[in-house]
Amino acid sequence: MESYKSFAEVYDLFMDNVPYDEWAKNVTRILGQYGIKDGLVAELGCGTGQMTRRLRDAGYDMIGIDNSIEMLDIAREMEAEESNILYLCQDMREFELYGTVRAVASFCDSMNYITEEEDLLQVFRLANNYLDPGGIFLFDMNTTFKYEKLLGDGVFAENREEGSFIWENEYDAESRLNYYDLTLYIREGEQYNRFEEEHVQKAYDRATVETLLARSGLKLLSVLDAETLAEPTEETERIYYIAQEITK
Repeated sequence: MESYKSFAEVYDLFMDNVPYDEWAKNVTRILGQYGIKDGLVAELGCGTGQMTRRLRDAGYDMIGIDNSIEMLDIAREMEAEESNILYLCQDMREFELYGTVRAVASFCDSMNYITEEEDLLQVFRLANNYLDPGGIFLFDMNTTFKYEKLLGDGVFAENREEGSFIWENEYDAESRLNYYDLTLYIREGEQYNRFEEEHVQKAYDRATVETLLARSGLKLLSVLDAETLAEPTEETERIYYIAQEITK
């Protein structure tokens, strides 16, 4: 979970190809199908607030939660002086809210950073605990197909004037853990400073996620391909899980 320290400075630079606007439209469409068109929404792993701000602009009262103070500092810098987004520096495995919310959401494979099943179960339980009666929990996850077939043992790099990165990936099929060593060159004035980070994610199969959701007390409503919003296929790269708080 200790990631995105140096990368925070250039995160949005290298993520400028992510279709956040399309994601936000899809998310508001999904939440709207369950009657959630406004009200409080908590986003886990909000990072620099790209989705947080877009959902705010769509009419939701947003709470952004992330364990990287560096990412949250950037999120706050992007806001006006009188921001109406509450940002909290908390580990999603231990997050606390002041009351319940209509929805809890998480994007950009943040849940894959939870590498222990019991920890993931705890996140699900906390989400259930802080949902209004009948509230919705919506999150995405990278699939095993993506880790095995698209990332694998590959090396990825990108070079820009403001900064560069080299991403050396390794996926272990037995542990289902995906490791990537990230070397960053960040421009500061006339020189580039080098930083190194290691990120670890876990590939969860659909059956495991569904079992953990059930154990947490949540009712699974739907599983969708996050790009097409259709039934996932064997080549789906990212999945949306949509679950609901069950009023007892």
